[in-house]
Amino acid sequence: MREPLDDSTLAEIARLICGDDGPVIYRRGWELPQFFVRAGWSRVPDHDGTPRQEWTLDLLRRRQQRSTDDIARAVLRLADAREYRRQEREFKATLHRLNDILALEGLCVHYVEGRPELVEQERIIDIGIRPPRVDLEVAVGDVVKDPELARAVQLRLDEARTCTTQGAYISALIMLGSLLEGVLLHAAEARPASRSLPKPLRNMGLQDLVDFAHDNGWIQHDAKMASQLVRHYRNLVHPHLEMRTRHSPDSDTVDMCWPIVNAVLNDLAASVRKEPGTRPEPQRRTRGLQPLSAAVEGPGQKSSSTVG
Repeated sequence: MREPLDDSTLAEIARLICGDDGPVIYRRGWELPQFFVRAGWSRVPDHDGTPRQEWTLDLLRRRQQRSTDDIARAVLRLADAREYRRQEREFKATLHRLNDILALEGLCVHYVEGRPELVEQERIIDIGIRPPRVDLEVAVGDVVKDPELARAVQLRLDEARTCTTQGAYISALIMLGSLLEGVLLHAAEARPASRSLPKPLRNMGLQDLVDFAHDNGWIQHDAKMASQLVRHYRNLVHPHLEMRTRHSPDSDTVDMCWPIVNAVLNDLAASVRKEPGTRPEPQRRTRGLQPLSAAVEGPGQKSSSTVG
């Protein structure tokens, strides 16, 4: 593995190593150092009692600063059948999730004579991530209570739509990523949270905000995982990433990201209605993406109403 992994990728790998989300193997605190030793790491510290995912992610970050070799060894140990004796179900679930995580880095686990190897993927869309159609069921005001910010969100939606119809697909994806970051930052600033911020808000990126929203129950797990796709394409604001993945977004790419945006906004609005002291509102059932105007539709979709 020649290049360091994105921090969000390390976070997902740490979650997979800890195994909090079944049906993968759950590793207790004292078992985590043993896993890294089996992966071929040297001088692995004992678990110090901190939360397991936090300890694992910190260890991965520190090792990656020294070299990517140990990260590759940990990834390959996760995909090694010898880690899953008489646990075929856990092995298959881990491998499936691991390849989903690695796909956004242009990597995949293949097997040569029964042993896992990391190989590069040329096209990110080859991983088969194609979210189903998700209709938007809320208005901007259900998610963003600040009128000025709501107007800024609507502007980004309008610009994303314009960019899509004009074939400026990278620009459309950057607008969608900007939208997500804006609404999630607003939620982190304005909502009461059950989990504390992992770092100052000014230092939190899109993936940090997605994780924080999920940890507090504001968005569901599927929206969290799918948001990685929007984050990846938003990062094409850096041309070197496009060169690295060897993939230029097209209309299909934008079509894949609209449902993710809709799912996050739906989840944020639904979780607002569940907060203590919030009066329940009738749930909107709309066809298409009407409440946020044609700006939030995918290519070829039409809307019969707009936000005034």
